[in-house]
Amino acid sequence: MPTISHAPDTGVWLLITPRTSYALRIDETGAPCHLAWGPRLTLPETEELVVPAGEAASSFEGRPAVGEELPVDGGTRYGTPSLQVRYPDGSRAFEWQPAGHRVITPSDGVHELSLEFRDRHYPLRVALHYRVRDDTDVIERWTVLSNEGDQHLSLVRADSAAWSLPATADYRLSHVTGQWSAESQLRREHLPYGETVLTSRRGITSHHAAPWVMVDAGDATEEHGRVFGAALAWSGSWRLTVQRTPDGRAGFSGGVGHEGTCVPLAPGEEFITPVSAGLFTDGGFGAASRAWHAYTLNHVLPHGHEVAPVLYNSWEATGFDVDEANQKALAERAAALGVELYVVDDGWFGARRSDHAGLGDWTPAQDRFPEGLGPLADTVHRLGMRFGIWVEPEMVNPDSDLYRAHPDWVLHTPGRARSELRNQLVLNFARDDVADWAYGWLTRLVADHGIDFLKWDMNRALSEAGWPGPPDGNDRLWTGYVAKLYGVLDRLRADHAGLRIETCSGGGGRVDLGILTRTDQAWVSDNTDAVDRLVIQHGFGQLHPARTMSAWVTDVPHQLTSRTVPLRFRFHVAMCGLLGIGGDLTRWSEEELAEGAELVAEYKRVRHLVQHGALYRLSGPHGELPTVVQYAAEDGAETLVLAWQRGPRHGVPRPPVRLRGLTPGARYRDTRTGEVHHATVLAAYGFHPDLRPGDWAQPYTWSGWNRTLPDTAGVSHRP
Repeated sequence: MPTISHAPDTGVWLLITPRTSYALRIDETGAPCHLAWGPRLTLPETEELVVPAGEAASSFEGRPAVGEELPVDGGTRYGTPSLQVRYPDGSRAFEWQPAGHRVITPSDGVHELSLEFRDRHYPLRVALHYRVRDDTDVIERWTVLSNEGDQHLSLVRADSAAWSLPATADYRLSHVTGQWSAESQLRREHLPYGETVLTSRRGITSHHAAPWVMVDAGDATEEHGRVFGAALAWSGSWRLTVQRTPDGRAGFSGGVGHEGTCVPLAPGEEFITPVSAGLFTDGGFGAASRAWHAYTLNHVLPHGHEVAPVLYNSWEATGFDVDEANQKALAERAAALGVELYVVDDGWFGARRSDHAGLGDWTPAQDRFPEGLGPLADTVHRLGMRFGIWVEPEMVNPDSDLYRAHPDWVLHTPGRARSELRNQLVLNFARDDVADWAYGWLTRLVADHGIDFLKWDMNRALSEAGWPGPPDGNDRLWTGYVAKLYGVLDRLRADHAGLRIETCSGGGGRVDLGILTRTDQAWVSDNTDAVDRLVIQHGFGQLHPARTMSAWVTDVPHQLTSRTVPLRFRFHVAMCGLLGIGGDLTRWSEEELAEGAELVAEYKRVRHLVQHGALYRLSGPHGELPTVVQYAAEDGAETLVLAWQRGPRHGVPRPPVRLRGLTPGARYRDTRTGEVHHATVLAAYGFHPDLRPGDWAQPYTWSGWNRTLPDTAGVSHRP
């Protein structure tokens, strides 16, 4: 069956993925309309879904609010518009006129469809793009808008795509909300009638919401049920709108910007929206997450199949009190633990002694690093570790040489009060000179000091986002900022093939498919409390794979929550992602250092499963049952189970844990006990984790090595 096929007589287009179909047609008015999204269909079967437009029930109805591939402003459309254009004469409508199509196969396993349109009156061309691949059910969509006239246009709204869902008796919306230190709080709630808007107006993805949604009929579980979802690959302000209409339909759309912003289009200019990626599965939320994870590893991350190193970060040990001597001492201890990447955090540059000064002056502090960073980098490399460093290129302290030289580089609105958050201002990355300055010092820093890793931070949202000078500067700012940021990252990676980058924004303030296309991992939250992290990681993992999730072991009592939990519990929570250590190693006892080294070695034995295996959420972090997650190898040969008990639950029944992703008919060896279990028994009847009594207990972790792991449990496949 062709991946992309067309029936000219009915105007139907059919796109095929490994397990699903997506269909649309050009209707009698020239508008692109949705037909189907779900289980696989043939082209003749799809054509059966074409139904002639009926008479409107009344003169108050107009076209259905859900059902077009990109709802426009104009005619009898009264739903949420995905495309609004302001022309020089004040008109805002768009009328579809088909102008051809292209089917492209740029490389093996990748197929693209471009549907071309123009406005019937104004010189605006619109192309709807669709991309499917042979190895994923994720469909990528984006829109290209071109001004073919000789006057300026404004895109008041330019969404990437609109996604229409089949009619069902009910709908439920899944998404995440949060705030600083409490990101990725999963919400599953009944979808009300009307419009539900999720957005960021902060110029970044935000801690408070994420640009993705999932919708089901209210009956999906982790293992069963139809789930539809979409994620926007964009790292600035954004808006997603989920609609439920009185006629029993639902859909969602999304794109860049928030209300009050627009994208200017000069004569001859085009705007390419970010990708909106969509997914359908009938395997429940677990299958949806695993499909998103595989897509991210294979088609989003620059090096998704690399095994990420164990990291140490100096922040909690030294704060701003960074110098060559204390960093070398910490590096010695980190190396003894088995750390593979040593990262110096804030405080290494300029007059940086607190967050009040020095930001923007990116040269090593002479009094702290008399010979620059070279001697420290050499020491770290000699110890067998990679060398990383913290940077915040988009920010400046007013008390800095950079600001004194270039006060016009910051975002500001003349005549308005200026907000300083964390004692810093935002540099206008939409300016060519600012972006070139940032790229220049960053590429020199990496080259001159043998830097292998950048922790790229961004510690405040945009405010007073003005750009005095260019006549349309304020409009270009919101998209131009992100485009230039992407450009700097792309140039750095082109210059330094071995450089790896972590995206950070005061924790999880900028995590999305757009930034992950240019970075290698994400700092998920400044909250490293292991108990809180179970909830944060649960929400984060709905869309993003463990391979992107930095997770640190830090000291107790925890600085935010004052909670104290055992070192082993903290390690096992952090083992669910990319293991990092952020505690003050100079204060760890010899017993803690020995236990830490043992746990680092344990993680290295199982991290291929965590970082690249299939995730199964066997029991969530809410309620009285233990939290249980499983990671299974693609071939079923190994699996890993991690579980946590937050406290004793006397009298609460505990159902057995049933494993997933095992090879049917195989037998598995418990590497703790040596016992052999049939896959059928483990999957259908389960086992009871050997949880220790008391608070903050973990069971034995199951892994694929024939050895006893003191506090973890594992299983390996034996044919």
